[in-house]
Amino acid sequence: MTSTTTIEPDRFGRQREFVPADRLATTSATVIGVGAIGRQVALQLAAIGAPRIQLVDFDTVDMTNVTTQGYSTEDVGQPKVLATAAAIRRLDNAIRVETVEDRYRAKLPIGEALYCCVDSISARAAIWRSAKTRCRFWADGRMRGEVIRVLTAAPVEDDARYGETLFPQGQAQQGSCTSRSTIYSANIAAGIMVHQFTRWLRGLPTDRDIIINLLASEWSASSTQ
Repeated sequence: MTSTTTIEPDRFGRQREFVPADRLATTSATVIGVGAIGRQVALQLAAIGAPRIQLVDFDTVDMTNVTTQGYSTEDVGQPKVLATAAAIRRLDNAIRVETVEDRYRAKLPIGEALYCCVDSISARAAIWRSAKTRCRFWADGRMRGEVIRVLTAAPVEDDARYGETLFPQGQAQQGSCTSRSTIYSANIAAGIMVHQFTRWLRGLPTDRDIIINLLASEWSASSTQ
């Protein structure tokens, strides 16, 4: 009788060239705001094998979030951090997920990589002031309709240019940055943010400022080097 050996497929085999497993294994990530962009960031981090993910958000899922943020109808009424944590565990239950059902607080311990996915410039500025000396990689995703902007700071403590994008809230467009949004724009923004993270893990220069206008088919980027 001939015995056969079943070889378990390597889940990460196809990404090994792009995502260094050794660096990723020692890195923890914090996602502040798990709405349109932040939820997609968290799920993509889980898919590539990030071992520790912290989710920070005070909000609950409403029906419009099913269309624009990828939540399910069963998630409506639940805290966004809990619904996203459950989705992460369905992808990989070995991932350590910490949920913070609250606004970001300055004394909150954070991960080495921080994703700022909040709606307002003033909130970004407050997070930046308290977190920029405590993380090594920073990505900020902004979106309005089909216009996406991703800003990256790595190393964080030396990047004064990011602070220049934190103009006074009174100069911002009225309404939250995701008041007009689509799931495909959010996925693109999240993908760019996670891509910048993998570049940082590989020791490659990141793109400081990327702006994409999907409707006009325009893309601009400036590098950190």
